[in-house]
Amino acid sequence: MKLLFATPECAPLVKTGGLGDVSAALPAALAALGHDVRVLMPAYGALEQSAGRLLALHHVPADGPWPEAQLLHLKHDAGIEFLLLCCPQLYGRPGGPYGAAGGDHVDNALRFALLARVAALIGSRATPCGWQADVVHTHDWTCGLAPLYLHQARAAGDASCARSVLTLHNLAFQGVFPMELAGALGIAPQHRGVEGVEFWGQLSMLKAGLQFADAITTVSPTYAREIQGEALGFGLDGVLRSRADVLTGILNGIDTAVWNPATDALIAARYDAASLERKAHNRAALRQRCGLGAHAPGPLFGLVGRLTRQKGVDLVLAGAERLLAHGAQLVVLGSGDADLEQGLAALAARRPGRVYAALGFDEPLAHQIEAGADCFLMPSRFEPCGLNQMYSQAYGTPPIVTDTGGLADSVVDAQLQGGTGFVMPEATQAAFDDAVQRACATWRSAGRWRQLQLAGMRRDFGWAQPARTYEAVYERVLAADDGDSAGEAALRRI
Repeated sequence: MKLLFATPECAPLVKTGGLGDVSAALPAALAALGHDVRVLMPAYGALEQSAGRLLALHHVPADGPWPEAQLLHLKHDAGIEFLLLCCPQLYGRPGGPYGAAGGDHVDNALRFALLARVAALIGSRATPCGWQADVVHTHDWTCGLAPLYLHQARAAGDASCARSVLTLHNLAFQGVFPMELAGALGIAPQHRGVEGVEFWGQLSMLKAGLQFADAITTVSPTYAREIQGEALGFGLDGVLRSRADVLTGILNGIDTAVWNPATDALIAARYDAASLERKAHNRAALRQRCGLGAHAPGPLFGLVGRLTRQKGVDLVLAGAERLLAHGAQLVVLGSGDADLEQGLAALAARRPGRVYAALGFDEPLAHQIEAGADCFLMPSRFEPCGLNQMYSQAYGTPPIVTDTGGLADSVVDAQLQGGTGFVMPEATQAAFDDAVQRACATWRSAGRWRQLQLAGMRRDFGWAQPARTYEAVYERVLAADDGDSAGEAALRRI
């Protein structure tokens, strides 16, 4: 199959979170299955000059509100084929993919509508690059208009249009803009109502994708169920329930070439399940790196991620003194809400030698924490998938997680057969404190702790199985005609 990934970010070129990792690893896994895969993303800043070997240059002419652009077909050293959308007036500016220090870019509606439009063009007979995709796989709100544009092209007589798949990485971000932009963004009048893009009087790019995609996936089975309820549906639960027949939850994988303690060049000592005792060298190196005491009567806890309430970091901060009372130590790496950053910095200042907080991002330190910590903290209030809990199990670092989303799908509680971590029934302070107490008690039983570590390290979190499941989704949407109930039934069986 000819598969186009339309995404706002892709590692190693641009990454702000898990979407960047998925946009690199899943195409590579699908290419390994024999498919022709290309990744479409904007050429931010000077990206087009350093991304890889140029294979071809294609012109995208201006059309109405759409500015002129170029498509740079590149082969990256990592093996990924990119189609970089080069439009300096929209993407050639300082800051991240979505904004700069002052907030979101004010023209994000046009910036990401153009990305979606070009994705739809590549999936149509009007493709500007001599290559037409069979399936256009879009991600989150930033590419949410692509399924609508493909639907409109098909309605206008292009029967060759690609099928569309939309993956939800986080339903909380919906791409909501004023409805008066609908005409300039090429949204037909009949699709501006509640059965189309309208969301509380405004235009939602994500809702457009949910309404018109041929298939919808989320990044874990539990999250696919959760978002059909009011609590985590963020106002779109009704739309998702109406499309439940084509909604599939597929747990993300991790890049085992990067996150593997047996080959990781960023950690102090490499190890595997057969040499787990070498993990102690990483604990010693992490303590030295962070200025912690060389010995402690309790476990070393680690946390890497966004410092937000969604991630339960407030529970960690509020429970820190009780955690330390178990003789434990704590290392935190991340950035996020100012009050949580300040609270963690103050805690580290009060507890030198026991707590270390690095505010920002440091890739080598992230690897060192996964390898050197005894236990990883991830008490999220909701988590569509999560990756760090998988990294942690691969590194023999049992995680503390909440029973939600991908955390529920990837961690088995220590009290159950094959346990790999500690699962909180809910994201409350009492549940977090209890999980910490259970982890500390289990850590003091060396044999039981070793069982947890080995059970986690035996788990297969690679991309091979998720790629085969996505492959099945693509096959079903290509086999299904518009409105074909048999095709929707096939999707339900995935």
